[in-house]
Amino acid sequence: MTAHPARVGAALAVAAMVCVQLGLAVAIGLIGRIGAEGAAWLRVAWAGVLLLGLVRPRPSAFTRATLGICVLLGLVTAFTTMLFMAALARIPMGTASALEFLGPLAVAVVSGRGRGRWVWPALAAVGVAALTQPAQGAIDLVGVGFALGAAVCWAAYILLTQRVGDRVSGLQSLGVSMPVAAVTVTAAVGWAVLPRMTPDMIVIGLGLALLLPIAPFVLELLALRRLNTAAFGTLMSLEPALALLIGFVVVHQVPNSWAIFGVGFVVAAGIGAARAGTRDTPTPVQPG
Repeated sequence: MTAHPARVGAALAVAAMVCVQLGLAVAIGLIGRIGAEGAAWLRVAWAGVLLLGLVRPRPSAFTRATLGICVLLGLVTAFTTMLFMAALARIPMGTASALEFLGPLAVAVVSGRGRGRWVWPALAAVGVAALTQPAQGAIDLVGVGFALGAAVCWAAYILLTQRVGDRVSGLQSLGVSMPVAAVTVTAAVGWAVLPRMTPDMIVIGLGLALLLPIAPFVLELLALRRLNTAAFGTLMSLEPALALLIGFVVVHQVPNSWAIFGVGFVVAAGIGAARAGTRDTPTPVQPG
């Protein structure tokens, strides 16, 4: 019996999220050896090389304007990765993921319909307060700042992806943006990172790039062929909860009750915003 397309799509979306979070768990293990900037460089550099080789972008696929957007997208991708890796070096996976998720949540709320959509930021704010407990100073505020910076970059990434996705066919935009991201991260931290690289680190970096973002991108692309954007967005809203779970199982980061409570509120806000923020035209996939 053939599986229902929606169930297959949901399974693919969940598999994509698992790849993302496992990739982040691997990156956390690397941070102790080569630093947050080293983990960011390995992830982005290999992804840039692989996508450049796989996609082989054609100059004819771009106008001057769309090429400029792809370059800007690459810059945003680089800063998103570096900021989030810096956050993971200081705060737990679940907390970092929930804070970064505020970026897509903000985009969904602003692009949504109806006055009721403004309840979701309030719900998310409760979750953030529970996660960070500002009155008690129980969390590294620098790490929180890095995660919020990554959230701003992720919001910009989504808006730029939507623009370029409406104008550039297929994967051509990724064939430009990821190599630009790789060059940007190399220019920013390569001088500090490259002396730390060993042959085994290079091989691990290749595996990390396949796990995040190559595999999630393919899985999300297949999922979006079977799900509408509201259903896909709702499923992806579960990612902070999955980050909390994988952080506990793989990295042994034990969440306290406030963290569980806070992630629950952020997930609920994400589900609500995703339901209210569907585009009239299909939303381009966002890798990983």
